[in-house]
Amino acid sequence: MNRPARRPRRLSRSGRRGWPFDRFWPFDRFWPFDRFWRRGRFWRLGWRRPWLTLSLRARLTIISAAGLAVGLAVGGLVLIVALGYALQRTVDTEALKTAEAVARLAGQNALPDPLPVAGGQVRVQVLDRQGRIRAASIDADRLVPMLYPDELRQFRAGERDRFYLPGRRLGLDGPIRVVAVPAGPAVDPQTVLVAKSTADVRHSVTVVRTILLISFPLLLVALAAVAWRVIGAALRPVETLRAGAEEITGGARPGRLPLPASHDEIHRLAVTLNGMLARLESARVRQRAFVADAAHELRSPLANLRTQLEVAQRLGPATDWPAVAEDLLADTFRLGRLVDDLLLLARLDEAGARPPRAAEPVELGELLVEVAERFPSPLLRLVPPGEPRWVRAEPDALARILGNLLDNALRHANGEVVLASAHTGDTVLPAAHAGSDVVPAAAPGGSTDVSTDVSTGVSTGGARHTAGAYHLVTVTDDGPGIPAAERDRVFDRFTRLDDARTRDAGGAGLGLAIVRELVRRQGGTVTLGDAGPGLRVEVRLPAAGHPPVQRAAGDPPGRSVQTGSASPTTSGE
Repeated sequence: MNRPARRPRRLSRSGRRGWPFDRFWPFDRFWPFDRFWRRGRFWRLGWRRPWLTLSLRARLTIISAAGLAVGLAVGGLVLIVALGYALQRTVDTEALKTAEAVARLAGQNALPDPLPVAGGQVRVQVLDRQGRIRAASIDADRLVPMLYPDELRQFRAGERDRFYLPGRRLGLDGPIRVVAVPAGPAVDPQTVLVAKSTADVRHSVTVVRTILLISFPLLLVALAAVAWRVIGAALRPVETLRAGAEEITGGARPGRLPLPASHDEIHRLAVTLNGMLARLESARVRQRAFVADAAHELRSPLANLRTQLEVAQRLGPATDWPAVAEDLLADTFRLGRLVDDLLLLARLDEAGARPPRAAEPVELGELLVEVAERFPSPLLRLVPPGEPRWVRAEPDALARILGNLLDNALRHANGEVVLASAHTGDTVLPAAHAGSDVVPAAAPGGSTDVSTDVSTGVSTGGARHTAGAYHLVTVTDDGPGIPAAERDRVFDRFTRLDDARTRDAGGAGLGLAIVRELVRRQGGTVTLGDAGPGLRVEVRLPAAGHPPVQRAAGDPPGRSVQTGSASPTTSGE
């Protein structure tokens, strides 16, 4: 007869199969609690939350008190163990000395009866080969030996010479320590047994343990109170910093955190936080000024658009729509260029000091020709370099730099703008200018002779600093120029000089700011100097460290193919 298939055993929700796990795990059937328990949520929710709700002072005090309690407990335990061991060694030493003295008397066959002993807690017996008592102290039993025959055999076999016996065997209090020593001549071997009570040892250890159990909690409470006060005093500057930070509302008045009197980690933290607040305040001021200037600049073309549209609406059929469209397109172009400049500055601010990812070898001569072709003006004169000069930078960024400089120069030149390039070799930087962004100093009638490596920003403290090989690009115009006192300020955003950069010339005051940020990102420097008359702008760019691979036919000018790449490397703005 065919038997029915055996039903498989059911697995519990906890993953354990059958008995005995189902019997000893009562939460299998209540699976939410089982899952809650096994995932450890009980411990995380049941213990960590109350602990985290405590103040830092309370947590540090609890941790200190727990550490002190563990240390005191371990120290007390070690003390009790060491004390008991030392006292036990003292008992063994005294019993052994007494046994050796009696053994010497037995060897001389001069045993007195009774045997003299010191103290009432000592018993002495001398046994012969058959285990009979030959001599004993005044309080010792003269009929029954201290040790049983099995214990005597262990001693004579050399297995043990010290024994612990209960006190009731000899009528003494507490455990008894028995020391056995051989004695007598070889023809008549004897055994000396000395028993000494350890009640005094037990009493001493008990007294010390009681004192420790009473004094340690009091000492722990006192130390915890001291730790509470000390931790509170240590955290008081932190509370002062918190209160000072709570008073900072972000209003027009800049806030600063109070500095503690002690020059410790809290003081350094306060100094660092004050520096951060100063930087945030400076960034907020710059942001407000930037937003205000941007709103003002955007409002002008929008107002022009609205005014022209309102005038055209009032004139009706008499409106010259081609002229209106031309004016609107000009304002729209100006508005779009302003928005593009603002977006570019925002991207540069976000990039910060990170090196450009799309940097590649660029030949300056071809790039100058390419940029000059975008400005078909009779005032522009290009002086091409006599040999190829390679720099490692972003081609689009270099084109934007030269384009902004040429646009400014052509807008303010009287008769000629010269675009040229040269090799500067190893540029020597005075330490006074190391690490700055722009060097506005210039020699009259020529270019400046001081430059700065903004890619490193290393200050040499008065020594001269070698910045490495650079290629120089100059843009010179014969316009009104810029006064020496204003050459640093013109690189700020939305900055225009009344006598040189007028509003009707079309500039928004962002061209030189973009130039400075882009040059800094490429690891170069930008310099303003006198051209006698006019202005001379010098841009120093780091030379390429190795000759690039020749580009393939059809590649755009000014760019090269990286070694190992299969196609020309380009980058978009």
